[in-house]
Amino acid sequence: MTNPDHASQLEKFGIKPFDLVVVNLYPFADTVRSGADEAATIEKIDIGGPSMVRGAAKNSATVAIITDPNDYALVASRIENGEGFSLDERRWLAGKAFAHTAAYDATINEWTAKHWPKPASIEQPVSEGETEVNEAKFPATFTRTWDRAHVLRYGENPHQQASLYLDPLNQNGFAHAEQLGGKPMSYNNYVDADAAWRAVWDFAPQIAVAVVKHNNPCGLAIGATVAEAHKKAHACDPMSAYGGVIAANSKVTMEMAESVRPIFTEVIVAPDYDADALELLQTKKKNLRILKVSEPPKTKTQFRQIDGGLLVQSTDLIDAPGDDPNAWKLVSGEPADAETVRDLVFAWRAIRCVKSNAILIAHDQATVGIGMGQVNRVDSANLSVERANTLADGANRTKGAVAASDAFFPFADGAEILINAGVKAIVQPGGSIRDEEVFEAARKAGVTMYVTGTRHFFH
Repeated sequence: MTNPDHASQLEKFGIKPFDLVVVNLYPFADTVRSGADEAATIEKIDIGGPSMVRGAAKNSATVAIITDPNDYALVASRIENGEGFSLDERRWLAGKAFAHTAAYDATINEWTAKHWPKPASIEQPVSEGETEVNEAKFPATFTRTWDRAHVLRYGENPHQQASLYLDPLNQNGFAHAEQLGGKPMSYNNYVDADAAWRAVWDFAPQIAVAVVKHNNPCGLAIGATVAEAHKKAHACDPMSAYGGVIAANSKVTMEMAESVRPIFTEVIVAPDYDADALELLQTKKKNLRILKVSEPPKTKTQFRQIDGGLLVQSTDLIDAPGDDPNAWKLVSGEPADAETVRDLVFAWRAIRCVKSNAILIAHDQATVGIGMGQVNRVDSANLSVERANTLADGANRTKGAVAASDAFFPFADGAEILINAGVKAIVQPGGSIRDEEVFEAARKAGVTMYVTGTRHFFH
């Protein structure tokens, strides 16, 4: 006991000091995950437990505080051997305890922010130059917490360390995927597979397959069957698909598994697998990471850390007014027929998941050429055409195809590359000060062009 006054008070009342305090808090996160109602959830907000934990942690000079069941074996060993904890060890345990109570309160705050939003009756002034904010999505203070689930072999590169953390209130989502075979997931595997998983659900309820590498699609397609969708997606860029990630939004069949078998693939992710398909993938491709995720993506908010801060935005979903083809404006050519509209809608949905600047060429609800990640739209257009027309069989896949651009054409030159390559229709956001020049280039060529009024940048 380091404080003489405290020691005398304990002696006065005949209270012996504690050497060890072990506390388990009420299972608030487990209660939320169980789907309990509000009353049952509130009942599991611990009051006394956190106070005991904080009190013991504050007195780490003489007290060891245990909040992690993983430390019970350590405590038992020390007791059996008649040993205590050193000051450094007690301080370390105190740090864990403070982290535990902080995470506990943050989890409660996350729940209350979702279920008890600011009522309309409370008015708060908006500073000049600022936009009114949705407090439920963008609270004044972010206190979300994640629990470390896996220490990964390394990060994006071998010299970087990495771990996977899980949201304690959410048992669904790609991070909770069940692994049915293959080597442990790497950092890059998670990044690419998550991108592929999100991409295919942009097309639900239609059956779709995506092939992704370095967080960019090598191919995307819709098919009557999952096997057909995979073959069409792979055909977009077979060379780049080598070592990629495959995602399907439908159960993987034996036919699809057979087509995947000869292709070197890092990860395959799907909501389910036919028994024979799973057996083939597990036995014939033992290094293939096989993931099963029962739920489509539900993330509504995205985070990106910058030096000294955090950027938060609502997730870019295919739900903006301009994503509805009925709202598109025809600015050139004849109205597209039903088949062309179908391909334009596919291309517009697919462009959402391509890194900007992005140009995508599609035919028969499949990508045939993707120009991604270029710093100008001309290079993206050239790349999309080049990739569409450099297959070994020499086929011209741009003639009669459609194209999509994730943002407006600042000049007519990008659109002219697509027009000269033979595309018959283009969909793009519009909004350039030179829109009329772009529209006129399409009109002269007799190419149908629609503007959406919605942009889908992806950085």
